[in-house]
Amino acid sequence: MAKLVFGLQQSLDGYVDHLELGPPSPALSRHFIGQVRNLAGMVYGRRTYEIMRYWEDDRADWGAEEHDFAAIWRSQPKWVVSRSLKSVGPNATLVENDIEAVIRGLKAQLVGEIDVAGPNLAGSLTELGLIDEYRLYLRPIVLGRGTPFFSGPRPPLRLVNSDLVDEDVISLTYVPA
Repeated sequence: MAKLVFGLQQSLDGYVDHLELGPPSPALSRHFIGQVRNLAGMVYGRRTYEIMRYWEDDRADWGAEEHDFAAIWRSQPKWVVSRSLKSVGPNATLVENDIEAVIRGLKAQLVGEIDVAGPNLAGSLTELGLIDEYRLYLRPIVLGRGTPFFSGPRPPLRLVNSDLVDEDVISLTYVPA
């Protein structure tokens, strides 16, 4: 049975705006490459999927790590939850209806971790009791505004791990209490 994991970089005040936070450091980038390499798949909300489609086409200005991440990302199966999209890219499946049944089915069929990306989608899956783990990658930045990591009420959580990923980022791992 697979484990559903929601994790994103966030500011100290709880916002996940990737444009404001800027790109991950080289150490954090290597950490994310390792995580994506080992996933059973990824579940995206529409907005996050549209951002991540950046990795579908190689770019001339990319270095080795960007090419590595893109290749790994492309190889992973993706499920995109959206009522407005009409199609999705390669290695992706559009989920328009009965999100709960689809996600429960994925958890039952797959083995390993399934990444959840998108705070609004994660909020919906939290309400359904489907998120097994939350990973907060705290960056030493205060944004003061943006999209919060938790889009709704924060569920009761229990800290199970903390890890210094690089000199400026700590990973906090929580499970539902």
